[in-house]
Amino acid sequence: MEKTVRTPEEAVKEYQCSGCVGGPFPDCYKTELQYGVTCRGHVPGTGVSYIGRIFLGMPTGFNRLGRAEHTELQIFESIEEEIRFDKFNVPVWKHLDKYGNTLVRGYRPRINDPFVVVILGNHLDEIDCLEITEADMEKMDY
Repeated sequence: MEKTVRTPEEAVKEYQCSGCVGGPFPDCYKTELQYGVTCRGHVPGTGVSYIGRIFLGMPTGFNRLGRAEHTELQIFESIEEEIRFDKFNVPVWKHLDKYGNTLVRGYRPRINDPFVVVILGNHLDEIDCLEITEADMEKMDY
């Protein structure tokens, strides 16, 4: 593993700021969420032909916004921090990234809304869904 990302502010810088057109951290950093952390000023501005906008700081498979261009990235310090996976917030994929943090791509079927979550630390054993490996991601198109 490379360097670690252990605080919400480090996570915002690593996972959001790298592809943002909103401005440099901390000048544009805004957070107003009841649960988790995210930069409310984040605007994913990196686009890829035939794919659309992406979260540049996230690995393949967790970076695409697709048709849901208003998808927000939420960051949690721990899995106990008011994050709830259930029939209304269904985790689909999980992955332990190069920083030792757990990434989750999921879906809210009730409101037809995808979500992407970063949980600081390794929580793979606590989430029931398909684990995506580095080998899986290498097989995916960008």
